[in-house]
Amino acid sequence: MSLLEIRGLATHFFTSAGVARAVDGVDLTLDRGQTVAVVGESGCGKTMLALSVLRLVPDPPGRIVAGSVRFDGTDLLALSEDEMRQVRGRRISMIFQEPMTALNPVFTVGEQVAEMLRLHLGLDKRAARDAAAGLLDLVRIPDAAQRLKNYPHELSGGMRQRIVIAMALACDPDLVLADEPTTALDVTIQAQILDLLMDLKERRSAAVLLITHDLGVVAQTCSRAMVMYAGQAAEEGEVAGLFASPLHPYTQGLLGSLPKLTRRGARLTPIPGIVPPLTDLPPGCSFHPRCPKAFDRCRAEHPPLLSRDGRLVRCWLYS
Repeated sequence: MSLLEIRGLATHFFTSAGVARAVDGVDLTLDRGQTVAVVGESGCGKTMLALSVLRLVPDPPGRIVAGSVRFDGTDLLALSEDEMRQVRGRRISMIFQEPMTALNPVFTVGEQVAEMLRLHLGLDKRAARDAAAGLLDLVRIPDAAQRLKNYPHELSGGMRQRIVIAMALACDPDLVLADEPTTALDVTIQAQILDLLMDLKERRSAAVLLITHDLGVVAQTCSRAMVMYAGQAAEEGEVAGLFASPLHPYTQGLLGSLPKLTRRGARLTPIPGIVPPLTDLPPGCSFHPRCPKAFDRCRAEHPPLLSRDGRLVRCWLYS
């Protein structure tokens, strides 16, 4: 049995401008010990997918309107709020994109890490503080016992991200949702954070759902990937095949937009146009206004996910 099974998940936002389908019928499976990526441009629904798994969608205006999220055989959408609190942090944890908003500025980092251990593991104050120091040491923060006394603003961006990772791993979760864990960090710190996350994943046999727009990170760390566009899966499959021969024109565009070194220097091939507003998606395929391969059927009919070469792709080119 898979650790996480998402089926037909739909999360909509009801706004004055209309209904924004942030997540619109997404299926995803994640096995124990596996690292799966969700990639795409900003606004495609990646973060909202993770927040939906943890039932942290702001209501109003957002609401999960359809689908199921089965975690270790239990449908999370059917749990009471009290039951869901026992899952969050303890069995499923999340590494948020911006550590300065994930950490409380008026409490020391030691108090915040220790609180996780007291709430979920029932440790007393002294034991929780000792365990917190051990976690900071585990995530390679030097002089961990002293760093417990620091407030978030007293630490560098890389150290704050390590603190957030320590909190996410404090209770040995079965599943870690990592939302852009290396954003806004320099490349050296990015590499250290990724190495740390993968090392801890292997050591604790946790599954990781990695949300990112960095295709280099996906190639380095993930076995499977789902490319999202306008709230839906555009393509899904093994990373090696997806990178070697992308099927969907959007995936081809993402890979084609990576910088390429030539004799004349770095060259970029951007995807034309912009992501359409989720409250006003075009008829037919959502990507067709930006697609160089679009034809009449793309403009009239919305394509389903089709199976091709061991992958799933939402494109009429493969019907």
